[in-house]
Amino acid sequence: MVAIPLTGLLTRVFSLRWLFVAAVVVFTASSAGCAFSGKFAVLLVFRVVQGFAGGMLIPAVFSAVFLLFPPHRHAVATTIGGAVAVLAPTVGPIAGGWITDTYSWPWLFLVNVIPGLIVTATTPFLLPRQVMRLSELTKLDVVSIALMAAALASFEIGLKEAPHNGWLSLRCVGLFVLSAVSIGIFIRRTLSASHPVVDLAILKRRSFAVSCALSFCLGVGLYGSVYLMPVFLAFVRSHDAFEIGTIMLVTGVAQLVAAPFAAILESRIGARMLTGIGFVLFALGLGMSAFQPRVADFDEMFWPQVVRGVAIMFCLLPPTRLALGALSEAEVPDASGLFNLMRNLGGAIGIALIDTILYSRSMSYGEDFRVRLLAGDVTAAKAIGLSPGLFLNRPPGPPDQATISFVRPMVERAALALSVNDAWAMLALVAVAGLLLVFMARNSRKTG
Repeated sequence: MVAIPLTGLLTRVFSLRWLFVAAVVVFTASSAGCAFSGKFAVLLVFRVVQGFAGGMLIPAVFSAVFLLFPPHRHAVATTIGGAVAVLAPTVGPIAGGWITDTYSWPWLFLVNVIPGLIVTATTPFLLPRQVMRLSELTKLDVVSIALMAAALASFEIGLKEAPHNGWLSLRCVGLFVLSAVSIGIFIRRTLSASHPVVDLAILKRRSFAVSCALSFCLGVGLYGSVYLMPVFLAFVRSHDAFEIGTIMLVTGVAQLVAAPFAAILESRIGARMLTGIGFVLFALGLGMSAFQPRVADFDEMFWPQVVRGVAIMFCLLPPTRLALGALSEAEVPDASGLFNLMRNLGGAIGIALIDTILYSRSMSYGEDFRVRLLAGDVTAAKAIGLSPGLFLNRPPGPPDQATISFVRPMVERAALALSVNDAWAMLALVAVAGLLLVFMARNSRKTG
């Protein structure tokens, strides 16, 4: 995540052409390093390097759309770039599951090598030559970069720890305070610097600021839904990785089908209107999953995925144009980094909130089931999948250890299913908040 807001600075220093090449080279090399790492510590180091390089690629792609294409081509270019960007989280599970089941986990990283080499070899001939400004490195505010890294890292770690240890635990509060202090000092230094690491002044533009907030809401729902579905399918329905990926492929197909329609409709009805429609559909698709039964599978998940897949494209492409379409070429790289950072932050916060709901609500629902079962509630037995006849014909008195061992997994799965539904409802509410933000945006774009 630290690499994303640095994309603008690195673009100015190395040019878009060589930054893209360097990021792909590092990503490819670190992927190979992950595959051949013999120890967990080595794997972790290569994953950090891989994440840093990968974090620069998506902002660089969106920067390229608005720097290399004329305004009348932005819709098509944004559609292609956006479709690929959001397709990976939905296609990844099925590809990863198939690779893991068919071969072994190192191939999850080795599959990146050949495409990486091809992109490295062709990119210098496909992107235009631009002047590198290596002298900018001498003006680099290292303290600001360190502050930003500390703020994002401590915030991310705090989000990981909060669901387990409590949001108000001493450790989490300390991490969040460190993050807040670091980001506060970073903002103060950046706004007063003659050569800022990130140009935060562009946040004064209402359309860009609102678009960043929309990107945040999309990140909560997008990454949250990609996280929730495998949790439910693995722990409630007992599906393996390949089966989960097959079910989730529906969202990816819906995204691909919706992408060209997003470009066409945006030119007809405007970016703000299409974004509003997108968040209405997104809230609907997320809300539909909030009522899924414990035995939900492909059929029950089909239409919510279709609605969400269509909505995601409507929620991504128009706000991207609202955010970047009216900016100057000098502003686009920093703006692209901030815009994509907000989506990733939304995803991180969304997953932390989901984990909090799952941990807390599962225990509550589980205890409720336990009390009702001990009281002889037949509806509770039906809710966890226990045969009413078997439940009513049980021996009198407290259950023995064999009965507890038999019933406990059923209670845990049923409780988790209900808590997953609560998490879906939370995601739907965030999408509704995104819809309210749409009214604050403006249809502003460059002409040409």
